[in-house]
Amino acid sequence: MKLYLIILSLFFAQVALSQDIDNTVPIKVWSLENLIDYAIENNISIKDAALNKDIAAVNYYKAKSSRLPNLFGSTSQNFSSGNTIDPITSDFVTDQINSTNVGLNTSVTLFQGNQIKNQIKQNKIVFEQSVYQEETEKNNIILNILETYLQTLFSKESIVIAENNLDASEKEVLRAKSRLEAGTIALNDYTEAQSQAATNKYNVIAAKNDYEQYIIVLKQLLELSPLDDMRIQSIDENSDFINIELNKFEIYKNALGYLPEVKASILNIEANQKELEISKGAFLPTLALSGSLGSGYTSINNNSFSYQFDVNFNQRLGLSLTIPIFNRNQTKAAVQTATINIEKAEIKKKSTENEVYRKVETAYQNALSAQEQVIASNASKKAAAESYKLAQKKYELGDLNTTDLVISQNTYTNAQQNFLQSKYLNILYHQLLQFYQGNSIKL
Repeated sequence: MKLYLIILSLFFAQVALSQDIDNTVPIKVWSLENLIDYAIENNISIKDAALNKDIAAVNYYKAKSSRLPNLFGSTSQNFSSGNTIDPITSDFVTDQINSTNVGLNTSVTLFQGNQIKNQIKQNKIVFEQSVYQEETEKNNIILNILETYLQTLFSKESIVIAENNLDASEKEVLRAKSRLEAGTIALNDYTEAQSQAATNKYNVIAAKNDYEQYIIVLKQLLELSPLDDMRIQSIDENSDFINIELNKFEIYKNALGYLPEVKASILNIEANQKELEISKGAFLPTLALSGSLGSGYTSINNNSFSYQFDVNFNQRLGLSLTIPIFNRNQTKAAVQTATINIEKAEIKKKSTENEVYRKVETAYQNALSAQEQVIASNASKKAAAESYKLAQKKYELGDLNTTDLVISQNTYTNAQQNFLQSKYLNILYHQLLQFYQGNSIKL
């Protein structure tokens, strides 16, 4: 019994020790740079784009290899009886025959309407396009992380505002209760203070929920487990993101030269142009060179196996020319389809450029608006803060009713939220404009 108690004590001690060790493990605090670097290495969308690039590289290698000759080995063992032709001597015999054949065969295409050359060029273009598509996917993830990161910081600061409002409203409920008991206010003033406290408590819960929702999105972008704890590093409050003195047309011009989706759309046109040349190549003849080596053995010959293999050794070399005459308009249709695809690729390129201009124009206008809103909302916040402090003092002295105090608090809360929103929108659009010019995103 004593031994059992000792073992049980040691077990609980070990469990307690392991819990203490777990509790001492620090929770990683993620900066924006940490989030971006980790996502680029682990996000499955980026990995999928990288695999598509690998497939394009394999196809390019396969296309280059099509210039090489092929080589096949063959062997056969046959048994026949009755009236038959000897597969080695080609004599007509009536007997049981055992025969062995071995051979090597090769062929190489010498000319195929330049289709092989154009196929290699096309696959090279497609590979280069896949590189830009991978970069596009990386950029999409980076921008998603930037936006979600700033939304998370906004929610984090909103929690602080909501908690401060809740703390202030709970103190106001206590003051209102004392004044109600003293008979200096009516019951509806007290219940209005209670209602405001309940509303502020709801706002705290909602703000925390928003924060956790954005944390979930970040975890998904990073492919982290839902069980992983995550903390987000705040940005430097002294950073200056206000002044934006940029020309939107210069930004657009830089974006066209930098963004990989634009480069990929240009390569898409080139790839379809090569497809047109490949299709036209089917109108031309194909010239191929082939050759073979072979030997064999037959049982009707009394000579030895090795002797027959030496005597029957044969070589063949030949040229074949295939001239297309009519293939039910398949080549003509392929040329027409390739021509249409070139036009579609050109439209796609124009659409991509228009989308880039829309993004740049939107970011530029929103950046200008946000920097003005930061200045205006900051002034509004300071004024609302002073007004709320004055309202609180009046309320404590009994010169202000609960309704007016609640209105003052809500005005101050809205001013704080407007300032937060404009601050983070200003940061977001400033970073977007930097991104469209090819600069890295750093906070």
